[in-house]
Amino acid sequence: MSALAAVAPLTAGHADQVLAIYRAGIDEGDATFETTAPTWAEFDAARLPEHRFVALDPAGGVSGWVAASRVSGRCVYAGVVEHSVYVRPEARGRGVASALLAALIDSTEAAGIWTIQSGIFPENTASLAVHERAGFRVIGVRERIGLHHGRWRDTVLVERRSRRIG
Repeated sequence: MSALAAVAPLTAGHADQVLAIYRAGIDEGDATFETTAPTWAEFDAARLPEHRFVALDPAGGVSGWVAASRVSGRCVYAGVVEHSVYVRPEARGRGVASALLAALIDSTEAAGIWTIQSGIFPENTASLAVHERAGFRVIGVRERIGLHHGRWRDTVLVERRSRRIG
């Protein structure tokens, strides 16, 4: 069965499946510094409603999600967001992340956002590859940026600059 039938806005109706996918990414250990998934209220409050999407499978289940947050409240950074993209383990390798990133890029460019960025563990080679295909570039490596399960971890800082803005 295909992992992707449509991309749609992420709503509270998707909360349980979105948070389950997030927990799966947390449990795998190379997706985030987080060790527990947030509540829906925390997730909802931290992400921009107009820049979050789900990939739906043909049965209407969530195969993955993408969401963006502001990086700063300072007006100079009004056009810069940080994003996360997660795909259900059994749906990986089927274009889900690419479709979600395309939706995010379209929505952010329509809103005048000029930079989408993210920090990715260097061990997460699949995420680095899908971001490169979506037009993100590596800015640099933030060495030993945080402790994760008792060991220092690096992150690769990636960004995509709008081709239409700035």
